Amino acid sequence: MARESKRARIARMHAEYAILCERYPAPKCALDFANPLQLIIATVLSAQTTDKRVNTVTPELFARFPEAADLAAANPQDVEEIIRPLGFFRSKTKHLMGLAAALDERFGGEVPRTMDELVTLPGVGRKTANVVLGNAFGVPGFPVDTHVMRVTGRLRWRSDWRIAKSDPVAVEKEICDCFPPETWTDLSHRLIFHGRDVCHARTPDCANCPLADTCPSASGQFAQSGVRAWHTS
Repeated sequence: MARESKRARIARMHAEYAILCERYPAPKCALDFANPLQLIIATVLSAQTTDKRVNTVTPELFARFPEAADLAAANPQDVEEIIRPLGFFRSKTKHLMGLAAALDERFGGEVPRTMDELVTLPGVGRKTANVVLGNAFGVPGFPVDTHVMRVTGRLRWRSDWRIAKSDPVAVEKEICDCFPPETWTDLSHRLIFHGRDVCHARTPDCANCPLADTCPSASGQFAQSGVRAWHTS
């Protein structure tokens, strides 16, 4: 197979993304929230669990502790009991209460609107910050989670597609350089939905993938065998 030029790769990326736009015409954050505080809390809780499961516990959590100050002053055991179904509930309680205290003490209980400020908060990295920026404030952000890493690797949208544990910050920069900022948030959503629905970690459903015709990982023998060779991408 001839080596794909950067120009050809970017053209393919945009063509494949156009297909994802047709498949997911109105993407939105899978976490339920009514304000930036609720979103940042839900996003921190979503680590090592599913958004669907997070949505089962947050209504009670938000009702009991509607403001950052309320959560910061909570009895840790009360918080642990609410979020227990998510797993890692003790460490997540510490993260949430530390986050709430920092918001209350340093930002008057309000969630900051910049990446530089957000990543200073306990338990908040670039992925969480990008989720909040893009979905709560409409600021361009490209969250890179495991689905985004896997799908962009299998599609070879990035140069380090062979590396099992690529640097999420490098992936974020490389993908964002190929798309205009106003598309970044929805681009991440669509890649995540595609990863959840079709491009599964263990057995990708290449037979029903709308990108199979151009996806490098779905060609030849790999498409016939479930593309098991690309699990580490």
